[in-house]
Amino acid sequence: MNDFPEFMKNEKNHISSSQQNTEDIDGYYFEGEDGSQMAFWTCYSDRVSKQHKHEFDEYTVVVSGRYTAIIDGKEIVLNPGDEIFVPKATLQGGQYIAGTRTISAFGGKRIHK
Repeated sequence: MNDFPEFMKNEKNHISSSQQNTEDIDGYYFEGEDGSQMAFWTCYSDRVSKQHKHEFDEYTVVVSGRYTAIIDGKEIVLNPGDEIFVPKATLQGGQYIAGTRTISAFGGKRIHK
C-alpha cells in the first residue's frame, strides 16, 4: 500500500497544521474513551520535526519511508516496521524523508479540537 485507506482519512478527524510539529505533513486521529489518541501521519517532503515534549507517553511505528528520531539529542533511524517508545517529558524531534508514513499512539490528548 502507498497510502492509508480512505476510511482512516475522514475530514472530521484531520489534524490542523497549527497542531503539528512538522510542515507539509498530513495527519488524522482517533480518540479512545480514556482520552488517549492515535494519529496516522504522511510526510510528503523531506522535513524536520521541531523539538518538543509531551505530558504523556508516545509510541510510534514506521509504516513506510524513514524517520530519524532525535531523542534527548541521540539519533535513532527507524525504517518500515521499526518502532519507538518515547516516555512522557522526553525532549524529541526528528527528520522525515518524503513518503514516510507513521502511526503514533499517545497516552493522552495530543490533538485538541
